[in-house]
Amino acid sequence: MEIKVAVFEDNKILRESLQQLINSTADIACVGAFPDANKIVSNMELANPDVVLMDIDMPGISGIEAVQVIKEKFPQVRILMQTVFDDNDKIFAAICAGASGYILKKTSPLNILQAIRETHEGGAPMTPSVALKVLHMLRLQASGAIKEFIDLSEREKEILALLVKGKAYKNIAVECFISIDTVNTHVRHIYEKLQVHSKGEAIAKAIHQKLI
Repeated sequence: MEIKVAVFEDNKILRESLQQLINSTADIACVGAFPDANKIVSNMELANPDVVLMDIDMPGISGIEAVQVIKEKFPQVRILMQTVFDDNDKIFAAICAGASGYILKKTSPLNILQAIRETHEGGAPMTPSVALKVLHMLRLQASGAIKEFIDLSEREKEILALLVKGKAYKNIAVECFISIDTVNTHVRHIYEKLQVHSKGEAIAKAIHQKLI
């Protein structure tokens, strides 16, 4: 039985190359290739994959946010992350969000296919350099030396910084050239990502986690 794979990758050339690579094998099929994760739920429903090959850095909804949505809505699907850089925080955040494996984009075609197979079989494939970083981060977390990764957008960081400065919503709207409704929307997203319920809690966490 073929392994059904959906690819989320904003680089058109790489996306098409991955699609061709996957479809060149007898046991794996690409059932969807998408330039972003902004319609992640409808894309997943359309493709109905067994494994998702997810770029971590995409416009709009990030790969980490997409992983969280997939694990909530489609818990049976396994996710293999791809990225250019073995960034410590993003690796750890992706794994904590529910990703099964993590490989670099410079991984050879044969190893990409093998990683897809391993992910489908319940494994946790990782590029060696990534695996070493994960072990290091686990040690740091166990010692309490690693801080929580919170994936705020640049606009959300800007608004959070203004909240810390004590700015009112209407003043934030003027300073950022956006409406108060948009400010409210950003603040709601900030609360969700920080897992807080008030401005005071958001400010306290922003300072404690050194988010700004």
